[in-house]
Amino acid sequence: MNRRTFIKSAFAGIGVATADISAGHTTKGAMTLRANPHGRKVSLLGYGAMRLPTVDGGHANAWAQDGYSKSGIDQKTLDAQVKYMLDHGVNYFDTSPAYCRGESESCLGKALAASGYSREDYLIATKLSNFAPQQYPLVKCKEMFENSLKFLKTDYIDNYLLHSIGNGGFKTFSKRYLENGALDWCVELRAAGRIRNLGFSFHGDPKAFEWCLDNHEKYKWDFCQIQMNYVDWLHAKETNDRNLDAKYLYERLTALKIPVVIMEPLLGGRLARYNYALAKELTPLDPEASLAKWALRFCGTYPNVMTILSGMTRTEHIEENVETLSPLKPCSEEELAALERAAQALLKLNTIPCNNCNYCMPCPYGLDIPAILTLRNAVLTAKTLPSAREVLKMYAKAIPEELRRADHCTGCGRCNPHCPQSINIPKELALIDEWIDSLKNEEARR
Repeated sequence: MNRRTFIKSAFAGIGVATADISAGHTTKGAMTLRANPHGRKVSLLGYGAMRLPTVDGGHANAWAQDGYSKSGIDQKTLDAQVKYMLDHGVNYFDTSPAYCRGESESCLGKALAASGYSREDYLIATKLSNFAPQQYPLVKCKEMFENSLKFLKTDYIDNYLLHSIGNGGFKTFSKRYLENGALDWCVELRAAGRIRNLGFSFHGDPKAFEWCLDNHEKYKWDFCQIQMNYVDWLHAKETNDRNLDAKYLYERLTALKIPVVIMEPLLGGRLARYNYALAKELTPLDPEASLAKWALRFCGTYPNVMTILSGMTRTEHIEENVETLSPLKPCSEEELAALERAAQALLKLNTIPCNNCNYCMPCPYGLDIPAILTLRNAVLTAKTLPSAREVLKMYAKAIPEELRRADHCTGCGRCNPHCPQSINIPKELALIDEWIDSLKNEEARR
């Protein structure tokens, strides 16, 4: 069942016309709310403004033949989506200066201002995304913060994050936030009320995460954003030895009473797209539930989760996710066991842990890296393995001839430091190139 079919069936019989669902109708119940350290309660579903809709029907982080979509962000659609979310109880909006080619904050700020809601009706989270060395100096960090306020049309930020503290290793973390005085300055911002809550998002070097928790007494973190889903709960370290399992992260934070914000609940869509290995375990328990619904329910089952961020591009995805958490139905022990079996089944497929974030792009040699990796995963997760001819057709459609395919990878490795999942991208591309060559040879022998 696709997500649109699910929407139609989910609202059948409850007095809501699916054709009018975006026109202000309410869902089956009220959005589940969770406690916020300082301030109003938080909707369990949060909006991640990383994949804003574009006029051409794509999203603003997607890569096209001539670069990022030139059609621009569809502000009208975004305005309507933000209004729909606010009308249906979603009040947490997460962005960053680095998202959507630097346009996310500005476009989200416009949508929130146009919603008709007052500033106290919603919570804004944004980040100190000082990834480039030229952004390390404190004066540049301050400039980034002031720009965030301007773009988001506000004079304070509810939740301010040190962005992806482990990326690049502990030395990079120290340069970005410690040696330049940026962390101490953020504490001052909180004391002055210019930010209400201070936290950090974690990808990468575990030493950065442990340092932050070891220094919790000094900095008094108000929240932490981690990657958590039913695969990473027990198996993140299996995917990459550098990772920490989400269960460990969650329990460490919970022990210190630090609320958890979840990113990647759907693993960049991998837990939402049809996957026979997942459906085989989960569909018998609820034939009408989409795979995305299972993933969100898993995350919401844990009480120290403050909000679950979803980068929802399409309106039907917003509608479905709102319905799933309005209200939350926590997973039973039987359902949690089924989700663990599904996670194990997915891992056996040896899919590439690409979440399609596009941080690896642009490739200096013109490869569409996410499309190539996603194609490999699509083949692995099909109910039956496609024939060589079918795979080659899929490859041709996903990466047209005029674009550079896996065989054009030079192995330069410039993409690797940017990948939050620590994928060895050149290695994976080389394996895909060998695989495609073997399929071509197989077809030639027919």
